[in-house]
Amino acid sequence: MTKPLLHFCHGNSFPSGTYRQLLDGLRRHYDVHFTDMVGHDPRFPVGDGWSGLVDELIAQLEGHGRPAILVGHSLGGMLSTMAAARRPELARCVVMLDSPVVAGWRALAWRLVKLLGKGSRFSPARFSERRRNVWPDRAAAHEHFNSKDIFKAWAPGVLDDYLDVGLAPHADGVQLRFDRAVETAIYNALPHHMGDVIRRRFPVPVGFIGANHSEELRQAGVASTRKLVGQNFVMTEGSHLYPLEHPLRTAQLTHQMIGRLLGTRLERKPMLAEG
Repeated sequence: MTKPLLHFCHGNSFPSGTYRQLLDGLRRHYDVHFTDMVGHDPRFPVGDGWSGLVDELIAQLEGHGRPAILVGHSLGGMLSTMAAARRPELARCVVMLDSPVVAGWRALAWRLVKLLGKGSRFSPARFSERRRNVWPDRAAAHEHFNSKDIFKAWAPGVLDDYLDVGLAPHADGVQLRFDRAVETAIYNALPHHMGDVIRRRFPVPVGFIGANHSEELRQAGVASTRKLVGQNFVMTEGSHLYPLEHPLRTAQLTHQMIGRLLGTRLERKPMLAEG
């Protein structure tokens, strides 16, 4: 029996291979495909409101030849939502993993900030534009990230997955594959038009799984997201990066949400233990 097709899209700065444990959990039920790293194909520049990134995702979805279940974390959840809004025939449903919708007065304020060219002062771009991205070797990179609290919270093995897919050779050792200039451009191009998307009935079922300690969700508020997803709103333990902190729990919650969205009784295969 053919497994349902699922397409995953990552959060900003983390190639999808970083989510290997989550994706392995989903592979028990789905034929999993993913976007490796958005924003690095010159055919699809970032663009304000992430228009080019949506084009990039749509091009990948078109290549599947059948509609996919779309799952995305943070940036990836928003791109999945916008792709489904533009081309609903490519999507069966969308699951947003801590991808809160910014609309209303917050979106108006953000639009003004962008018009004034002050985006880097009011977004994570103020950190990404000067982020260290070169180390003498992998061990030095591991020590760098492992010294930071947000990476210490990741499940065992996830940091190694990140380094496996996130580092490339450099003349001085190793370098992050995810270009920090692209990461910064993505932050500064955060959409301000999502109010238009949630104002009308969304063309495919959509659900949201948020984290109870997510600073990003706190800043965005939940009202606009709830307007989009209705009753398909679930909270879980963790920070904005909970898919990397609790990958197998995230896989189970995602599987349950997909069943809820598609109105199907899904097979309950036990997930392996975390770590």
